Amino acid sequence: MLKRYLLAPGPTPVPPEVLLAMAKPIIHHRAPEFAQIFGEVREDLKWLFQTTNDVLIFASSGTGGMEGAVSNFLSPGDKALVVNGGKFGERWGKLCKTFGVQVIELKVEWGHAVNPQAVADALKKDPSIKAVFVQASETSTGVAHPTKALAEIVKLHDGTILVVDAITALGVFDIQTDAWGIDVVITGSQKALMLPPGLAFVSVSEKAWQMADKTKNAAFYFNFKKERESQVKNQTAYTPAVSMILGLQEVLRMLKAEGLENVFLRQTRLAHAMREGAKAAGLSLFPKESPSDALTAICSPDGVDGQAIYKNLRVQYGMTAAGGQDHLKGKIFRLSHMGYMDSFDVITALAAVEMVLKGLGHSVKLGSGVAKAQELLMA
Repeated sequence: MLKRYLLAPGPTPVPPEVLLAMAKPIIHHRAPEFAQIFGEVREDLKWLFQTTNDVLIFASSGTGGMEGAVSNFLSPGDKALVVNGGKFGERWGKLCKTFGVQVIELKVEWGHAVNPQAVADALKKDPSIKAVFVQASETSTGVAHPTKALAEIVKLHDGTILVVDAITALGVFDIQTDAWGIDVVITGSQKALMLPPGLAFVSVSEKAWQMADKTKNAAFYFNFKKERESQVKNQTAYTPAVSMILGLQEVLRMLKAEGLENVFLRQTRLAHAMREGAKAAGLSLFPKESPSDALTAICSPDGVDGQAIYKNLRVQYGMTAAGGQDHLKGKIFRLSHMGYMDSFDVITALAAVEMVLKGLGHSVKLGSGVAKAQELLMA
């Protein structure tokens, strides 16, 4: 028998309570019972996003929310500044070009966080830029960008909005949507929200809604204004993912019971133990600065194929992690600690990594990383 462990940066494990909630008999999406549940979920999402803005819910992956964040606020020919520091920063550029937006790309070396001054300089150089697109947590590199600092810069420009992909950030570390002045925040269900893939969430500021009124791009399913008109009545414009909404209701109840500050502290604690455990095992971290608390990107030791580490974790020990993307394929592997995770997930992951490395002929002292993590998690 091989027990399965899911430590990929999405999908992440789903708590049993949430699975049971989703297994309840289906209810009709236009029935009063659903409207009551949807209303509760909408209010709790505002708590999670730390906003008074409406948080739109779509049946889609997080990329659907990203697409809508382009098509609803920008018209063909508009200019956007795209922070490209990884695979998902690259996605912002592709989405903008799909809708005829002129992309000004701010390239950031993979493993580094964007310098806020570079964003400030770009906006000063070209005041016609209407949006800045960035990741709060770049999943491909394990780096967190300085979202708060970027918000402070962008909000000085009346005609520019800040759009943040927080798909592997929201519910992991503090993102104060209203207090910081972030205009659009996007996340997905299958990360820290502890659900299967299938829901996208988008909060929109009043500044962004005013921009949406002038947009000439077409949107049908991801029409934010139309969806907002329905959702303020606790309905959706089109058929929602009813069972997922039931699961979301349970997730938000669990998170509220834990408390937002405690959620962040737990995620920080697990991330710190994973990083220090990896280093104690003689491994190097890929992020050169500002590591994300959502996942840990680890460099493959010299002479060891990162893809072999990733494969052997799954085949030998039933642990699904993630490999590197693009030019990092074979050079790094990634372990998640977001969402439904605790101390023993980190310890198990480090133990499995040590065993895989030993099996691949790499010199590693078994238990070295585990011991360090145990010390930190007991403190």
